[in-house]
Amino acid sequence: MSDIKKPAGELVDEIESIKQPASKKKGGWGTKILVIIIVIVVILIGLYLVSKYTDWNVLNVNKTSSTVKTTGWQAIFLSNGQVYFGRIASQDKDKLVLKEIYYLQVTQQIQPAPEGQEPQTAQNLSLVKLGNELHGPKDIMQINMAHVLFTEELKEGSSVVNAIKDYLEAPVE
Repeated sequence: MSDIKKPAGELVDEIESIKQPASKKKGGWGTKILVIIIVIVVILIGLYLVSKYTDWNVLNVNKTSSTVKTTGWQAIFLSNGQVYFGRIASQDKDKLVLKEIYYLQVTQQIQPAPEGQEPQTAQNLSLVKLGNELHGPKDIMQINMAHVLFTEELKEGSSVVNAIKDYLEAPVE
């Protein structure tokens, strides 16, 4: 009954406010989904960069190894016990390419023994240049990284490096 005593202008304003539909809220589901997608993309980009430029390979990113030592002589130790010496031309997660390759060859000589004694064997190690074998391989090798145990950089004055230098300086016969 108190409405009867209100002036007509106020009653009209009240009726119009009741008739108007409520305005939609800003920031509904569409905005929330867009924000979630942007956050996911930013996280994936961050994980990619972490995988690419650190040792934490979270996304298993194929790194092209820019840290591979391509100068100097390297020793490559394989799972079959063979060791190759050479220069690494390139390396990725699947293969290592080695050039200017040498390997150790063991020759055993049996010394004749006097009667009643066992024969003595002497082992000689020699450094062999790849390419001089019967099948004549080229001086480049692609090695499956699954068979590489580890690699080592050789010192400039090591016995192997000195033997390689001697081989390279020897006159060709």
